Amino acid sequence: MESRVKFMGHPVHQQLVIFPLGLLATAVIFDVVYLASRMPEMAIVAYWLIAAGLIGAVVAAPFGALDWTKIPRGTRAKRIGALHGVGNLIVSLLFLASWLLRPAPPAGPEIVAMLFSFAGAALAVVTGWLGGELVDRLGVGVHEGAHLDAPSSLEQPELTPAQERRAASLHR
Repeated sequence: MESRVKFMGHPVHQQLVIFPLGLLATAVIFDVVYLASRMPEMAIVAYWLIAAGLIGAVVAAPFGALDWTKIPRGTRAKRIGALHGVGNLIVSLLFLASWLLRPAPPAGPEIVAMLFSFAGAALAVVTGWLGGELVDRLGVGVHEGAHLDAPSSLEQPELTPAQERRAASLHR
């Protein structure tokens, strides 16, 4: 099942989701460093990484939702996709709570704010696995003509299945 929205032949959701995942995970690392060092700079960086990660999540989510609508009902992929999407909404809400509970920099966060981000990161590991299950195991977002020697998406224009059938019938 191919993605609904592509850029240069690849699913946009898969291209964008790396930003919120990376930014939010890095925020957790800076929180841990802050806990160990009490250096206010670490809390400042975590604060802004969470803000940027939440913006990235808002940008990536609609593309995932569009792809999910194309998955046939009653399939395992539809159920896994729903868990993935709802789980990532919860991840975003946990990080939003963490961000809202933090005082404006340079003051350091209270432990409850960091606990929300740690919980969000733990859940993101699960939802990330679910996303991998969708792509790697269930083939969601994978080009119909994918194989080990498929041409680059930059070498030829994307053809719809109907265009490919028409082109094949012209060459008979």
